[in-house]
Amino acid sequence: MSTSSRYPFTAIVGQDDLRLALLLNAVSPAVGGVLVRGEKGTAKSTAVRALAALLPPVRTVEGCRFSCDPAAPDPGCPDGPHPADGPGGERAARMVELPVGASEDRLVGALDIERALAEGVKAFEPGLLADAHRGILYVDEVNLLHDHLIDLLLDAAAMGASYVEREGVSVRHAARFLLVGTMNPEEGELRPQLLDRFGLTVEVAASREPDQRVEVVRRRLAFEDDPAAFAGRWSGEEAGLRERVAAARALLPRVRLGDGALRRIAAVCAAFEVDGMRGDLVMARTATALAAWAGRTEVAVEDVRQAALLALPHRRRRNPFDAPGLDEEKLDEVLRDAAADDPEDEPPTPPEGQAPEEPDGGDDDGPGPDGGGGGRPDPGDGAGDGSGGLPPQRTEDSGAPAPEDAPEALTGAEPGESGGGTPRPASAEQRAVAAGEPFRTKVLSVPGLGAGAAGRRSRARTEHGRTTGATRPEGALTKLHLTATVRAAAPHQRARGRSGRGLVVRRDDLRQAAREGREGNLVLFVVDASGSMAARRRMGAVKGAVLSLLLDAYQRRDKVGLVTFRGREAEVALPPTSSVDAAAARLQALPTGGRTPLAAGLLKAHDVLRVERLRDATRRPLLVVVTDGRATGGPEPVALAGRAARLHAAEATASVVVDCETGPVRLGLAGELARELRGTAVTLDELRAEALTGLVKDVTDHHRARRAA
Repeated sequence: MSTSSRYPFTAIVGQDDLRLALLLNAVSPAVGGVLVRGEKGTAKSTAVRALAALLPPVRTVEGCRFSCDPAAPDPGCPDGPHPADGPGGERAARMVELPVGASEDRLVGALDIERALAEGVKAFEPGLLADAHRGILYVDEVNLLHDHLIDLLLDAAAMGASYVEREGVSVRHAARFLLVGTMNPEEGELRPQLLDRFGLTVEVAASREPDQRVEVVRRRLAFEDDPAAFAGRWSGEEAGLRERVAAARALLPRVRLGDGALRRIAAVCAAFEVDGMRGDLVMARTATALAAWAGRTEVAVEDVRQAALLALPHRRRRNPFDAPGLDEEKLDEVLRDAAADDPEDEPPTPPEGQAPEEPDGGDDDGPGPDGGGGGRPDPGDGAGDGSGGLPPQRTEDSGAPAPEDAPEALTGAEPGESGGGTPRPASAEQRAVAAGEPFRTKVLSVPGLGAGAAGRRSRARTEHGRTTGATRPEGALTKLHLTATVRAAAPHQRARGRSGRGLVVRRDDLRQAAREGREGNLVLFVVDASGSMAARRRMGAVKGAVLSLLLDAYQRRDKVGLVTFRGREAEVALPPTSSVDAAAARLQALPTGGRTPLAAGLLKAHDVLRVERLRDATRRPLLVVVTDGRATGGPEPVALAGRAARLHAAEATASVVVDCETGPVRLGLAGELARELRGTAVTLDELRAEALTGLVKDVTDHHRARRAA
């Protein structure tokens, strides 16, 4: 991308934290990269692409595909060895983008296995990690990238090198780059282990101020009308910021991180219960870079405070439903306590009236070009309502709850009212009930062998896993089955005129390793929210069970969807998504009341699965119906529900019915529904891990028996 067609970094108004985090990594790549979280249209990608123009040019060895520095070439470079002080050239720092659908070979590089076997030559084609060496590697929608690619990416970023190994053939090359990832949390979260590997994280949100939004549109339209002229108007500011980055880089080795600053960093990480030592290290590097950026040679208290706000929020998540964040009042209290222990140190800067430094030295406070506002979202703007976290534990009512198996017409008492009060009709909507305490469940898997996206639930043919056989490759060879290849080539050696030690291998001899691992599935929850489920104890337990299954789906890298039914209809409360925490938020806000249109819920689920099969035919569904099995409303509700269930059975959809019926008298309707679905029925108690030992076997046996029939 030419400089004139790239939106200038200094023209981005607002988004102070985002710009500062990017610039700190430009000053000190050892900080470890940036993860930018936020809603769409908030200048995330624009800011990252604009950063490349601010990096100093790179001197490289002439003809080296791995961008070795002529002053200190990599001794292990595949294109080396390079002579000291050999010929070199200069080029601009690269900004390399990693597509979400990239393969492992595209990321780390590819070895020509045929030449390696036949000629003993390490013919290596560099990947994106080599292209990004000494530049920027940008991953848009990093949360949608396959886990094994993220692991490879973060390992290379941590070690500064990339290793490619294929059947005993190994290649290593340097890979030091500034890693930047962007993501929209609504589309799914990263695992906490992967979040921890990013040095800094920034939350961005669009401004709610009309004046700032006007400035967004004005600047963006001016850029689109004439990119070159717009970039020219900002060339002076760009040059000044580029010089400031170079000056901060030069000053960085002289910045002193004193014992007082180190003690504050340790105290903050301990107070916020940050796991491991990576948070301490990143905070130290960030505080040092902040001091260099400000032109100081000593790390100050405000540097430690700002470093904590950038380096710790994403390291405090204890489960997938916890929203990243940091209590600034607690942070200031910890810093004050640390200062009190060391009276020679200056007191921490109070948050009142404190404004983050402008990275570009300007005084703009508007939004970014794509609609961004500055800094973290304002709680008053509705950016965080607490629904992303674990729901609070259920508390006991002052009065007695309604009987758990009371008729639907009598289960409409308002929560908090005595059971002896006047009952309301079940058609009246009741307030949402808090979920019960989540618990650990065992896996519910789809029987058979799939071929979907990598995950941790059901058996599948995958690129990673245990080798189960060999096949002829379709297209490019990715995983060689060495033994099968040698067996295929051995009978033809005399006919091919083999005379030396090398094996004469032709492309037709190559065999692809067939591997079996685990896939992620689409887990579609169909939840009964009718009046028969409205007893507080029961609905709280039901929500706790579904929340537990959502936690399990998060850990197994599934997509999830939520269909609810009550009153006269069913609705898709959450279309299939990778954002498990969004499903948890919808579940927590789910009200109850009304009749039980079970057939409508099953038919709605059938429509959702039909559409998802068209979108991704390889991702197999698992239908989880949470109900007591009752069906009311309309003509012949039970017969309609049976016909709807048989639609799922006809398409061999793996199904589990979670029976919510409780009390001494049970009708067993959920079991009948499971038989119509040709699935398995389990009670809420059986869903717990300690009582679920035989459930996976039962689900599999049901489907095997169905296929045999």
